[in-house]
Amino acid sequence: IKPGNYLFDIKTAGSVALVAQTLIPPLLFADKPSHITIRGGTHVPFCPIYNYISEVFVPMLKRIGIRVKPSFSKYGFYPKGGGEAGFSILPAGKIKSLNSVSKGALISVDGYSAVSRLSISIAERQKNSLLKKLYPLSADVHILDVPSSGAGTFVFLKAEYENTLSGFSSLGKRGVSAESVGREAAEQFMEFHNSSLFLDQHLSDQIVIYLSLSRENSTFTTSRITQHLLTNLWVIEKFLKVTYQIEGNMDSEGKITVIHKN
Repeated sequence: IKPGNYLFDIKTAGSVALVAQTLIPPLLFADKPSHITIRGGTHVPFCPIYNYISEVFVPMLKRIGIRVKPSFSKYGFYPKGGGEAGFSILPAGKIKSLNSVSKGALISVDGYSAVSRLSISIAERQKNSLLKKLYPLSADVHILDVPSSGAGTFVFLKAEYENTLSGFSSLGKRGVSAESVGREAAEQFMEFHNSSLFLDQHLSDQIVIYLSLSRENSTFTTSRITQHLLTNLWVIEKFLKVTYQIEGNMDSEGKITVIHKN
């Protein structure tokens, strides 16, 4: 594993976030810091958007002792891509466990309603629909008109609780109303908020590799046991002296315990 400054140009709207999540784990074990710059899609379907990575995933890694500093240069939407983000990765010290079964009380909800190369009224409609769906809860949602190579819209909500962070997003696409985009993000948040569980379904499958690299056992609850989570646990067990226990059924809430074998 060689530390350094690396550039990866996907050349399509392929996900910047997914490439970053592939590169961070090995670079944690380099003997010096590294910086990776990735060009491609920063806000594209079927993967975490950059805001989720920078405002939820990276801060939650920090809680277990992993230091990653994100930076952002340009938005990239499907299908043109052309976005760019960077990540500075420091060598890992002691990776801590994560043990919680409850997210605790809600502290704040904030986020963005954004457009690129489209009327700002679309962002306003997304925001209005989102806030209507959240009522009587409130959120501090900023309207953004962002630069990119192609047209696009998105909504992102970050919820901070006593014990955790969670994020929810929705992307605009042709034929889908701005109101639907705002409502979708709000519905994702409300589903999670109305439970007492610790991690949202996406963070659960993203963080288990890091918990498996710790030498301490971890236990957490998740809003949904997904195939992504089960697959990650299955693969991890093939490589590391780690096993796991699952309480709950597929596509339902559950409890995961990551156990390190002596």
